[in-house]
Amino acid sequence: MASKQTSFPRGILLAVVCAFVLFLILQFVRTPLRNPPVTAEIQAPPEIRQILRNSCYNCHSNETKLAWFDQVVPANWLVSRDVKEARRHLNFSEIGSKPAGQQKAALFEAVYMIQMGAMPLPSYARVHPDAVVTPRQLAVLRTYLDAAESPTPATQTEIAAADMQYQNWIHSASAAAPQVRPAPNGISFPTDYKNWRVISSSERFDNHTMREILGNEVAIKAIADHNINPWPDGTTFAKIAWFQQPDSSGVIHTGQFFQVEFMIKDSQKYASTKGWGWARWRGTDLKPYGANANFSSECVTCHSPLRKNDYVFTMPIERQPGH
Repeated sequence: MASKQTSFPRGILLAVVCAFVLFLILQFVRTPLRNPPVTAEIQAPPEIRQILRNSCYNCHSNETKLAWFDQVVPANWLVSRDVKEARRHLNFSEIGSKPAGQQKAALFEAVYMIQMGAMPLPSYARVHPDAVVTPRQLAVLRTYLDAAESPTPATQTEIAAADMQYQNWIHSASAAAPQVRPAPNGISFPTDYKNWRVISSSERFDNHTMREILGNEVAIKAIADHNINPWPDGTTFAKIAWFQQPDSSGVIHTGQFFQVEFMIKDSQKYASTKGWGWARWRGTDLKPYGANANFSSECVTCHSPLRKNDYVFTMPIERQPGH
């Protein structure tokens, strides 16, 4: 009796052929990704630029060099989208036209992202392992930023004036706060934020500022309940920044007030900005930051790599209920 020969199902074979033909056709439907001229590369020593060139330039510059597998559709669509978004946020080929302070601030943000493991994007690093910043390279970047010119030691008169301003800030009545103009996106100045509790602190060694992060009652309860990822609606953070003011012996004092900024969680109201409302006021006159409502896109872009932490940079010092 002859054995029955098993044949490959024609329907499956046809589907495979059609899929392959479609794949070939899609290779002609690419998203154009052009490299504009390099107009003002970041001003930094060669060793710093080399680290950035190796790990960051493929997305954050006008010198993108795509690997062969990045040019295959549909990967090409995803890579092109990510590069265009990365350039809008930070472009090392154009940032050199900005003041040195802004360049260092942008580099500080990049270093902070690297330290937190948010950059390079994990999905990118998995297929581009050469882009990962090594601990030694990270130390080189930090040393460069730490070497920024230190503030001139303050006189006793300047320290006393800053201390008086700080005391006035602590004891100032919130009754005057309603006179503060809303942020360009319509968020009103939270008048009671000075009564919130401290949940953490941070510093910016690139611009010599110290920051204290406060949380409202909803945030404090969420911390006590270990319910911080995602944070519940109603959570509000205030980050207050002062310039550092060293004295002649190197002791750091609280200097001039710089700014206060807020993150307000409302997953529905602020759905278009990752579930958070953003606002910032600068100077002792509390001038709203931003030319128009679109200013919050800066905040969203900056915090987007922290999506796994519900877009929050600073993790709180855990507190027990009642403490």
